[in-house]
Amino acid sequence: MPMVRATVVEAGADRSELVFQLDPGGCLRGRIRPPGDKSISHRALMFGALAEGETRVEGFLEGEDTLATLAAFRAMGVEISRPAAHELIIQGVGLHGLQVPDAALYLGNSGTSMRLLTGLLSGQSFDTVLRGDASLSRRPMGRVTEPLAKMGALIHSTEAGTPPLEIQGGRTLQGRQHRLRVASAQVKSCLLLAGLYAAGETCVQEPVVTRDHTERMLQAFGYPVEVTDRGICLNGGGQLKGNALQVPADISSAAFFLVGAAISPGSQLLIEKVGVNPTRLGVIHILRLMGAEVEFRNSREFGREPVADLHVKASALRGIRIPREQVSLAIDEFPIIFIAAACAEGETILEGAEELRVKESDRIAVMAAGLAELGISAQPTADGMVIQGGTFSGGRVHSHGDHRIAMAFSMAALVAKGPITIDDCGNVATSFPGFVKLAGAAGLQIHTEAGAGA
Repeated sequence: MPMVRATVVEAGADRSELVFQLDPGGCLRGRIRPPGDKSISHRALMFGALAEGETRVEGFLEGEDTLATLAAFRAMGVEISRPAAHELIIQGVGLHGLQVPDAALYLGNSGTSMRLLTGLLSGQSFDTVLRGDASLSRRPMGRVTEPLAKMGALIHSTEAGTPPLEIQGGRTLQGRQHRLRVASAQVKSCLLLAGLYAAGETCVQEPVVTRDHTERMLQAFGYPVEVTDRGICLNGGGQLKGNALQVPADISSAAFFLVGAAISPGSQLLIEKVGVNPTRLGVIHILRLMGAEVEFRNSREFGREPVADLHVKASALRGIRIPREQVSLAIDEFPIIFIAAACAEGETILEGAEELRVKESDRIAVMAAGLAELGISAQPTADGMVIQGGTFSGGRVHSHGDHRIAMAFSMAALVAKGPITIDDCGNVATSFPGFVKLAGAAGLQIHTEAGAGA
């Protein structure tokens, strides 16, 4: 089977009112490799920039979110070269070697960049301002600015607690014990990054386990991290050492194809070099509970991250009550899990996922509206949704600029009765450059056109 890989999109490419047009039917077959893991790519850039010596990264996601992080570090004096597609060479400047940027750091739509950089920059000697696009400027940042303030940081936001964020430098940070009320890997990572600059010990205790890429990567860069009954703990004042990293394919990107193949008769797909970190496997656990046949093949490690090839084929899915312990492990994958639920026999119930309300869009409200538009009974709740399995009609839905919603509804076309049009799909480039080409090569009948506002 020929292997197809996602292509590259540069930050700042024209994304004006992009519309996805999908014809109904088809199946997914062959071998594909989605782009590199976004969470790991962000962290590889950040730790490589703060390390002593050179860091080489292979498999880097060249999407708009990660390129925004790259541009921010270049603006702060870090030399980063790109010798080939998906490769970086970073000349680290050490924890205290960043320089004052000439202007505000613009982070586009990247909430990961905004939250993690807020922690990192709280420990610098200079002032910085972080800005985002219209969507990011509506996202709440109090969950990072408030605990950072308890460490001694001084950060100004809007009255609503949203960006832009003005971070005052030259502050003395003090390590402390943080007990998070809401599970969030971004908040945990932000506080651990601030802890690198704090006096004494910083510990973050989570209500449930979230993705642990930050802890793994700190250890890969030689920085001691301990997991105790008090949480994830580190002491400030250490040193990061340059490293060689290989970034696996993003399981969040692979999830669209896992579900697409599971719901469409005749599908059989091999998704290669996917990161299968245990803290990211919620989507696979949930799909298997629903009856999906997902098999791990050729398991190995890229550095400290487990990797496998995922084989999936069409299956009869059934509705379930999604276990609460899996929610935080699949928080980014729920748009496509909702598509699986819509194709399952019976009722699927999600609870405990209020975090979905404050993503790139209100993913509970937007997905419920789109499912209803396509003929599926979907009842939103405060912290989840109740979905009755059914049959997708054709129709038109709006992604509200949310990349994961646009890609999720794209897969619905495989089993729809009529064509599906998805508006406002330009932000797909933030996490999955080349999605249309890769999905088309695998068998999705998709093409793009400019919207009315272009």
